Amino acid sequence: MSVNVYYIPLADGLPVGEQVSAMARIFAASGASKIISTNDFVAIKLHVGEKKNTTHVKPEVVRVLVQEAKALGGQPFLTETSTLYKGERENAVKHILHAHNHGFSIDNVGAPFVMADGLAGNTEHEVEINGELHKSVKVAREVLSADSLLVVSHPTGHPAAGLGACIKNIGMGLASRMGKMRQHSAMMPEVNAAACKYCQKCIKWCPQDAIIEQGSKAFIVAEKCIGCGECLAVCRFDAVKYDWNAESGYMQRSMAEHAYGSVIGKPGKCFYFNVLVDMTKDCDCFNVKQAKIIPDIGILAADDPVAVDKATLDLTAKAHGKTLAEISYAHHDAMIQIKHAAKIGMGSLEYQLITLE
Repeated sequence: MSVNVYYIPLADGLPVGEQVSAMARIFAASGASKIISTNDFVAIKLHVGEKKNTTHVKPEVVRVLVQEAKALGGQPFLTETSTLYKGERENAVKHILHAHNHGFSIDNVGAPFVMADGLAGNTEHEVEINGELHKSVKVAREVLSADSLLVVSHPTGHPAAGLGACIKNIGMGLASRMGKMRQHSAMMPEVNAAACKYCQKCIKWCPQDAIIEQGSKAFIVAEKCIGCGECLAVCRFDAVKYDWNAESGYMQRSMAEHAYGSVIGKPGKCFYFNVLVDMTKDCDCFNVKQAKIIPDIGILAADDPVAVDKATLDLTAKAHGKTLAEISYAHHDAMIQIKHAAKIGMGSLEYQLITLE
């Protein structure tokens, strides 16, 4: 069944104020208000970016959703989960302080920041989904306590999944620590000793202490590795290798099933926004300042996460000849996650694009 995906085009490089105006317009036109009732706890899922990241969705844009939720009588809060890898978002204390440093404070946005998976990332609940890979998934508990869910995603490329957009934002981003580990469990990296300079960055940042020195080179102990990809992110010598073709498909399907577990209990109470601005090759989890790889396109909104991600790929392909995923990581098929999400009942691949001028 075809669903409506609403779209506001944006010229490249517009100031944040124009994005704010566009978000307000698309919220009103898309009917997003229908998911919020008086006194609802309204979870606003976002990504604040790592320390050096500057291309994440800006707090001023998120503030629009806070204001709209309040106007409808809801009680909005910003929410996220801890990362597997070490960094500014590895636990609730660091994550919330970092979010405030990036402008996502109560004073600036108008809503508190609540970690959905608790202090250390292990506040979770097992949700039955009867998927193909998992019969149940571990989801951050507090998002399940919310009545409504607004998801703000920033589409980028992704080294393990090809595309990081709405499905990743809720699949990886609303899973507990154990849920994240399940998704990464099939992706085991290796170090190419010839390329390794033994800078020890991967050793420093490995969350499981799974990397040791062997012959003055880094070596990954397979039995301890959780496949999180942090070593790939920090290596500057292209010394960490994955068998992407063998493992990416599993991760994408697992990610889709965890995404489904995050929303399955909220029929008619979820709405999704993809902000196609400042799109980069790698996701906002990378602790580097990135340059966008394609000009800005606009904002998408729908009550269907499958359709909004499919429209993201279609619009980037229409504008630039290749999809965002193909431009970023051509060896991945990012449609695996989208098709699998549709297959298990999360949404529709068929949509009608409604352009708002």
